[in-house]
Amino acid sequence: MELYKIQIIETAAVIVGYIITYYITKNFVNNSLKHTNIQRGRRKMIIKAVQLLSFLMSIVLVSAIWGLKQNEIAVYVGTILTAIGIAFFAQWSLLSNVTSSLLLFFNHPVKIGDKIKVLDKDCPFEGEVTDLTYFFIHVKTNEGEITTIPNSVLLQKSVSVIDKDSTLK
Repeated sequence: MELYKIQIIETAAVIVGYIITYYITKNFVNNSLKHTNIQRGRRKMIIKAVQLLSFLMSIVLVSAIWGLKQNEIAVYVGTILTAIGIAFFAQWSLLSNVTSSLLLFFNHPVKIGDKIKVLDKDCPFEGEVTDLTYFFIHVKTNEGEITTIPNSVLLQKSVSVIDKDSTLK
């Protein structure tokens, strides 16, 4: 019975540590990135990524506390990564959209609030960028419709930034 008490205390410590880490990273990233030109939406994405990593680390720690051996954890993680790899291979566009979102996040001049025009001969359109996600960019057209553009398409097509940080009427 003593072993379970120790495991419960260690698990509680990991959970408290995760909660503390959650708020510290959120405040640290927000405070340090406020002084840069990174927009609020991008700060939120960075915070989500850091918090996902700390959550996964907490899960691994709790698993180790409750007796999973390293090779069992490695088999579990390997199985999950294999399943994700197969899913990405089956849906290659998902992987390309996630990769494109990273490229758009760090290197593309299009930001939330910009009015853009996608120069596509088959389906040209323009509107205001309202959101950038891992898979899509949401664009509000002049008619008030929200159009989603896959991130990979935005990288493949030519895009004109019509007006920085303007809003549509």
